[in-house]
Amino acid sequence: MTDSGTYVYAVARDAGHARPADLAGVAGAPVHAITHVGLVAYVSTVSLEQFGEEPLRRSLEDLDWVGEMARAHHRVVEAVAERVPTAPVRLATVYSSEEQVRDLLERWHDDFTEVLSHVSGRREWGVKAYVDPTAASSAPAPAANGGGEGAAETARPGTAYLKRRQANLRNREQRWRQATARAERIHADLSAVAVASRLHRPQDPQLSGRDEWMVLNGAYLVDEGRGEEFAVALDALRGQDVDLELTGPWAPYSFIALEFDRADLEVSGDV
Repeated sequence: MTDSGTYVYAVARDAGHARPADLAGVAGAPVHAITHVGLVAYVSTVSLEQFGEEPLRRSLEDLDWVGEMARAHHRVVEAVAERVPTAPVRLATVYSSEEQVRDLLERWHDDFTEVLSHVSGRREWGVKAYVDPTAASSAPAPAANGGGEGAAETARPGTAYLKRRQANLRNREQRWRQATARAERIHADLSAVAVASRLHRPQDPQLSGRDEWMVLNGAYLVDEGRGEEFAVALDALRGQDVDLELTGPWAPYSFIALEFDRADLEVSGDV
């Protein structure tokens, strides 16, 4: 095995477009193109001392390092996507040689062609919906107890505490049901404007940076000519104690369904 590998960012059709000038990828490595069977892969040459299977596995435990790599990867993908329909490749996909990349393009030619046709002229938008779990529920408040029982609770503070605790839990559960139902309606309305949509798992607060419940983490593939319409539709759904966050437009990360076989990933990948 050589001491260098080929890091792959994205695949596009070979339409004669020059790669973005002076584009640097992970570890500051310059990006170049590998053209084969009517497709072009955007890649960088990387050291296997850093991006080989075992070194990469160790590095992936360093969240700061992963974040820096992800930003570099995303920067390359977005630069390509601004020019041509693009199929982003999974983060940290590294091959042992450029010949391995050509083999990938050949064996997955029809799949890449189909995906690129589907995303052509379209961009991905992200929508997250947050709800404050401490806000008052719109559900009716529990009925007050009779005076006799209230007097008993006064004599038994432990019982009163448990009843308050149960009432708070019921209110929280009701709040959650209301919020998720609202999120489902928002997703349905936005999906009507999009060509395709995907629901991702809600992010952990450590990733989202917010303490509220994330009740929607959706991705929407929208025709480029309907981006403003999508934003207007989102604005019409704001309110009702739900905070909506719009991001994008992005390359269509959520709509590339290709999953390479382990044999395709000779050095590392699928990480």
